[in-house]
Amino acid sequence: MEKVLILGHKNPDTDSICSSLVMERIAKIYGIDAEAVRLGNINKETEYVLNYLGIEPQRQITVAEEGQKIILVDHNEAPQSIDGREKLEVIAVIDHHRIADFSTSMPLYYIAKPYGCTSTLLYEICKKEGLEIDKTMATLMLSAIISDTLLLKSPTCTKKDIEAFEELEKIAEIDAKTYGLDMLKAGTDFSMYGAAEVINLDAKEFNEKGKKIVIAQVNTADIQDVFTRKEELSFEIEKRIVDDGLDLFIFVITDIINSNSKIIALGTDKELAEKAFGKKLDNDDAMILEGVVSRKKQVAPQIIDAI
Repeated sequence: MEKVLILGHKNPDTDSICSSLVMERIAKIYGIDAEAVRLGNINKETEYVLNYLGIEPQRQITVAEEGQKIILVDHNEAPQSIDGREKLEVIAVIDHHRIADFSTSMPLYYIAKPYGCTSTLLYEICKKEGLEIDKTMATLMLSAIISDTLLLKSPTCTKKDIEAFEELEKIAEIDAKTYGLDMLKAGTDFSMYGAAEVINLDAKEFNEKGKKIVIAQVNTADIQDVFTRKEELSFEIEKRIVDDGLDLFIFVITDIINSNSKIIALGTDKELAEKAFGKKLDNDDAMILEGVVSRKKQVAPQIIDAI
């Protein structure tokens, strides 16, 4: 049987990595020769989860052979996916984002719901199909929900996410709040990263009406701690804009304690940020966004609407 690769988006976050690992287990239950792979480096938050479980990071790839069968989790947009995806066969998608620039030549399984986390959809699949969820699977899915909903505090969090969170906490047999805070804090340590790595830790590309945009996000317990590196971060952002022909790069620094964000907007179309949020950028090309923590719901849609 031909191997099926399961992959999340480029610059993978915890949901992307954990969901691919859980989807691999589900696929194997149905007799599919599946392998979870990744398209980028593991971040500190995800590293905390894998170390907790004693799991090695999955194999990293950048390309796949033409005709390779793949399953996408936590994304569907081409710029966020594997290079050359148009030459591969997508057989399934499990996602919780908007659907954009997506088409296939063959029928496929496609599950997309506006939940806070892809792993909530996978939990729902397991419950519906009567599949056993062991402690490892439960911890992977719980970790993904904690990450994507900021311990259920994000506006993306839904009733379904809360229900999954509560049930998975019982199966995993851990104190989700204590574990979750430690996990989120692990993801705020950027001391070992250069500026180029920081702006690409969790960066997603969007192509909208001829505009090429990247929105990157990092979580922190202290916005100013990250913003002190503004000069070197801006240098690397400007370099990325030139190298990739971007019209706009938005770097979102999110305070996970106080649920606010500060953005840096650079590029020829940086005024789109002002239009999107009804505020002026300051002399540092930055602005504070009170109550904003979600790129998916509170940043990307506003920028796209502004275009």
